[in-house]
Amino acid sequence: MSTLYDWQSLENNFAANKGEALNKLLIIKDNISKRTSRILFSTRALRGFCDGMISLTLPLYLSGLGFDAVHIGFLATAMLLGSAFGTIAVGLIAQHSSGRLVLMGSACLMGVSGLAFLYVHDFRLLMVVAFLGTINPSTGDSSIFQPLEHAQLANTVRKHLRTAIFSWYTFFGVFSAALGALAVGLPTLSAHFVGLEQSAILALPFALYTVVSVVCLVLYCCLPVADIESHGAPQSRKLGVSRKRVWNMTMLYALDAFAGGFTINSILALWLFQRFGLDLATAGAMFFWISTVAAFSILGAPRLAGRIGLINTMVYSHLPASILLAMVPFMPSVNWAIFLLVLRGTIGQLDIPVRVSYLMSIVTPGERAAAASMTAAPRSLMLALSPAIAGMLLSQSDFGWPLVIAGCLKVLYNILLLAAFRDIPAGDVRRENP
Repeated sequence: MSTLYDWQSLENNFAANKGEALNKLLIIKDNISKRTSRILFSTRALRGFCDGMISLTLPLYLSGLGFDAVHIGFLATAMLLGSAFGTIAVGLIAQHSSGRLVLMGSACLMGVSGLAFLYVHDFRLLMVVAFLGTINPSTGDSSIFQPLEHAQLANTVRKHLRTAIFSWYTFFGVFSAALGALAVGLPTLSAHFVGLEQSAILALPFALYTVVSVVCLVLYCCLPVADIESHGAPQSRKLGVSRKRVWNMTMLYALDAFAGGFTINSILALWLFQRFGLDLATAGAMFFWISTVAAFSILGAPRLAGRIGLINTMVYSHLPASILLAMVPFMPSVNWAIFLLVLRGTIGQLDIPVRVSYLMSIVTPGERAAAASMTAAPRSLMLALSPAIAGMLLSQSDFGWPLVIAGCLKVLYNILLLAAFRDIPAGDVRRENP
């Protein structure tokens, strides 16, 4: 821990012994990077596992409480809307506090959210809990944790390793969510042996969510107190020279998020339950394979980005995946629908680590926390709007209009993204007029 506080003395000696001081600085940065990465990979994996379980059990859990598709859609919207405003609040708090302390406070809120969902069964109170808490109806980690962890990783890793680090971060989240989806079937299978009722089985993921929050809190306490970037660049947490491009990226991400809200796991599971009558264990196994294929494909993102560039990787993987999504409701059987969803999974999430890496590369180090929060908040806001619309559509028809709408909007997003950013290479942080 003492090495974290040797920075100033190393800077004072840098001019006298430039080579030796530079080596020591790089060693310290690498040590902090490894420690930070291990911790944040672990917390992302733990949250992903819980999200994978809850996103599938949530529709059945709420149905057991007497709520229909419209109620479930509005609760999902409240959760995502709360995440959006929570992200904004976190951004304001982070201006006067360290990211480490804010993450610790977020872990405490996570524990309270799990307990509240276990004991609150009134719809109006659940809407309040959904808005104020951290329960996530998707596996995309649309939460207050994400921008804080992204900024922590970007500030400690060397820039040539940034895409690889974000790929591994995304991999742990997606693969652990796949394991969580698979695990939802275990309580059901074991219920015959231990005599658990269906309501108790569906409540288990929320109890686990509370336990995991305590583990995350302990891990966040182990984060380095100081981050390396704060000694190398001013941390104003405000956008400056990169304001224009961050705003453009924010609007495009918001469009993609609005489209994605139509197919968050809870809504997609609800459609599969209605259209094909899948049981929970079968749906869990299906989501496991979809997420597993997606997780391992993500590890190929750095190599692909190195060959064709970050923007091209984002667009040329996401565009065909969007077309496949729009085709799913037209499939004549559940087997064909699952086949297209799995096929989409092979390329559908390659853009996630790449777009984070790209965003962090086109802003200055001092703007990274602000850029992460600015893109995350509107994204969460737009993501929050569509589940309620999807719920109303599914209450009228089981055709799968939410998937068609999502696919078409995502195609539009990819076209606009390529048009707006194809001429801005990664690492370009030249001054622009605001």
